[in-house]
Amino acid sequence: MRDETISDFLDRLADRVPAPGGGASAALHAAQAGALLAMVARYSTGEKYAAHQVMVDRIIREADALRGRALTLAEQDAAAFTAVADAYRLPKDSEQARAARSAAIARALVGAARPPAEVITVALDAVELAEALLPIGNPNVITDVAAAAEAARAAATTARVNVEVNLTGIRDERTRGALLADTARVDEIAARAEQITAAVRAELAK
Repeated sequence: MRDETISDFLDRLADRVPAPGGGASAALHAAQAGALLAMVARYSTGEKYAAHQVMVDRIIREADALRGRALTLAEQDAAAFTAVADAYRLPKDSEQARAARSAAIARALVGAARPPAEVITVALDAVELAEALLPIGNPNVITDVAAAAEAARAAATTARVNVEVNLTGIRDERTRGALLADTARVDEIAARAEQITAAVRAELAK
């Protein structure tokens, strides 16, 4: 996924194949948020921004790392969902086979829920970086801070439904609880992203 063209990825996304799907798309939204934040931060260096250079340098490092984490999660999501599809294809022609298939499906669903749950954490990290960058970043690219916030919001809300779709087949209460705790953060992420965009739009309207 890291090396294919955007066009090739979109062709696979549009195809009738199990993966990539919404989970990988959520992760790529997060990766775009990281890239946009890194770009704005790199435009916020030099003498004019010297007072904030330590913070800007930190944002560059963390945004670049965030982009890498998100890409890894996109790849993990695609692999995990393929594992779910494979589990559903297992034979069910005997009691023993059905039990083995059910256990395999349950394990695969847990595996499929974890990458989008982690995307929610990455999205939160991106929003926090956007909040830190907004008041100190280059005003000529301030709209890209809003774009990053909106990409992070899309990552979080898309990831949430991709966690939730797997929850019905997950019986372990501890695992379900941890996943539900991740999804519970999404409304806050979306609200904070909206505040960033509103602040940018207010600045543009002056």
